[in-house]
Amino acid sequence: MRPLEVRRLGVVPYGEGVELQRALVEQRRAGQIPDLLLLLEHPHVITLGAKRDAARAHLLATPEALQLRHVELHESGRGGDITYHGPGQLVGYPILDLQPDRCDVHKYVRDLEEVMIRTAGHFGIRAGRVEGLSGAWVGADKLGAIGVRISRWITSHGFALNVTTDLEYFKLIVPCGIASGGVTSLTRAAGTEVNMADAEAAVAAHFSQVFARD
Repeated sequence: MRPLEVRRLGVVPYGEGVELQRALVEQRRAGQIPDLLLLLEHPHVITLGAKRDAARAHLLATPEALQLRHVELHESGRGGDITYHGPGQLVGYPILDLQPDRCDVHKYVRDLEEVMIRTAGHFGIRAGRVEGLSGAWVGADKLGAIGVRISRWITSHGFALNVTTDLEYFKLIVPCGIASGGVTSLTRAAGTEVNMADAEAAVAAHFSQVFARD
């Protein structure tokens, strides 16, 4: 097995997180660091995916409303539509070299889903997939979102799993551009509060299993 270094970074502003990933991608490409999994939380932020016009159309709040609630707005270099990050949401940024045996974007996304589905199961929650959509779902409610960037088979960005997230903030957007579904969290789905440290440990363990990393 290839080694995996897990870094628990606590709360990191979104812009700092993006810059950190850029630096780590180059270090990974140069072979200066092993595969990494960054686990962190962001302060309140709404991010727009690569299809910026479509993503902006799914922003429901005015600039004034965002400012009032201390929510930043950022364009990101990932795929996907619009999403929200905030306290109580566990964000995972894998910095992986998918070469030579995992050069399959579709499989990579499915594997990230599997990590979140297994993590939910760890807390007694039955999660799964919705055909034609990405992410992890509990029924019709989205538990975790995915938005990735892959540059010459080095990954960045990743997934966001709602743990104790204040789900009211998702009302500021049409989450991932999907109007028909709701959102949920590990805490809501489990019916009892899930500790963030426990969620981090579960994600790290299941990520190592799914990606065959040590």
